[in-house]
Order: sequence, then structure tokens, then C-alpha cells
Amino acid sequence: MSRLERFLDSGRELLRLHREIGDLKVNQGRILAELHAGKSSPRLSDYEFRVFSQSGEDGIIQFLISSLRIENRTFIEFGTEDFHESNCRFLLVKDDWSGFVIDGSERNMERLRGSAFFWRHPLACKSAFITRENIAGLLEESGFAKRPGILSIDIDGVDYHVLAELRDWLPSIFIVEYNALFGKRRAVSVPYDPMFQRGTKHHSNLYYGASLPAFAHLLGQRNYALVGANSTGNNAFFVRRDLLNERVKEVSLAEGFRESRFREGRDRNGQLTFESANAGRRVIEDLPLIDVISGEGLKVRNLPDE
Repeated sequence: MSRLERFLDSGRELLRLHREIGDLKVNQGRILAELHAGKSSPRLSDYEFRVFSQSGEDGIIQFLISSLRIENRTFIEFGTEDFHESNCRFLLVKDDWSGFVIDGSERNMERLRGSAFFWRHPLACKSAFITRENIAGLLEESGFAKRPGILSIDIDGVDYHVLAELRDWLPSIFIVEYNALFGKRRAVSVPYDPMFQRGTKHHSNLYYGASLPAFAHLLGQRNYALVGANSTGNNAFFVRRDLLNERVKEVSLAEGFRESRFREGRDRNGQLTFESANAGRRVIEDLPLIDVISGEGLKVRNLPDE
């Protein structure tokens, strides 16, 4: 056997092992979903488990879709990278929902199209750098009705401003990434910049997005209720009020807010600093924010102590 043939055989074997590991993870997730089905807890984070999500979002999503009257079994997720670690991949492969994902990297989308699960499930993808000017048109390309089951937003940047443009989209569930460093008392966001990139806007990697109160204010106006957040303090879940029931109830900001468990701050050389949340806020204290209710401009240092 030639060196090339051995190389190709090794590649095929790695792909086979990757598929088998993925199948094992899905089967374990099925078991966990069944075990959690009989649980009763007021805290959304108690339903967490992880298959393909970054944290416990897979379990939270399974609890929500099993407890709510979902009109359309469709999801849209953007800011997914190559979708291998994402909020909705387990939903795609376990429950066979139809999906549409968007990411700014064509290379990531090429990797997704080449994955073993892409052709096995009803999934479409699009490479695009998302702005508030183009987001409505991009979502139209999904071909979905404007009431998808889930709309998940995580672009590490001007998420609030992009979401503000989606007035006509009324999913059963919104999943939004909030910046816990901005606290739970002011409805603030980074100012809009169509070219915003978290990694280059500030070396710390901590300056991005919006506070949980900002998302609660925006979505509350559209008849959505906060039902909780994950235990790591980065993703919040909002449900359309007409779908709330005895198992899925609205919680207050104080009840739903979780401090971030991530220590992802970086120094000017790009190295992790492992600093606390308070130390991280001091690093970005001179950077601008906007109060999304009043329109007032302020600095991170002006945020109230928690």
C-alpha cells in the first residue's frame, strides 16, 4: 500500500470514528432528555445538559420544546462558526427540526457543508457578515415562516441592534447572549458599529453585546417573557407570552440573571488573564455604552455596582 493510500485510509477511519462518537453523544443526549422529562423545577438551569452546545443549552432547549406548544419545528441560528458547537445542532439531529444557520466565515460554512450530519438533516447555511442593515433580508433567505420555533442570536457584537431590526420575526423562543459584565440594573448596549468585531474592538475580548435588562426591555415590548438563563451566565431564554404555562413561567430579572462563569479576559498579547468579573469590568471602564431606553451615552464605569 502506498503512502497516499495509507493517508486516505487514515482519513476515512478518522471520519468514521468522528461519526460514531457523534452518534454516541446523541444517544446519551436522548437518555438525558428522557430523564429530565419528569423533573419539575422553577430554575431553567436545572434542566441543563450538554451534547453539542457550549454549556447546558441542549438540555434547556429540550425542556422548553417538550413543554411548549411549538407552532413550527424550525430554527434559525447565527454566529455559529461551523455549527459543530451550537445551540441547535442536537435539536437538528435528535428531533429533525429544519434549520438555517448564518456565519461570517465562508470557511466555516464549507466545513459545515462537508460534515456528516449536513446531508442527513434538513439544514441550510449562509456565509454573511451580519449587520442591522442586512439581517432581515438574510433571514428571508431561510424560506421559513416568520414564526420559527427558535431564533438564536450570538454574534459577539452588536446583537441588541441586530435584534431590534427583527420586529416581524416572532419565534416561539428567543435565545440571546448577554454580557453579564454590564450587570442586571441598566439596559445598556455597545453603540452600533456595522463593522464591530469583538476581538479587535478591544484587546480584552470583554467589550461586546448588551446587558440582560436591555434584551428584556426590547423583547418585553414584543410580548416576550424572560424564563431564565444558563448557569454559566451568558445565554438567556425568552418565550412568547401566549405560550407560557405551568411548566414554563416568567421570571424577574433578579431571578433570571446569572453572573458569568467564564474568565475569558485577555491581555494586550492575547493571553488569558483569568481575572474576576469585577477586574474585567475595570479593564473596559472607559469604553462607551448607550442606554437603550433613554438613549443616554455613558461609560462602563458609570454602571451601578451590583
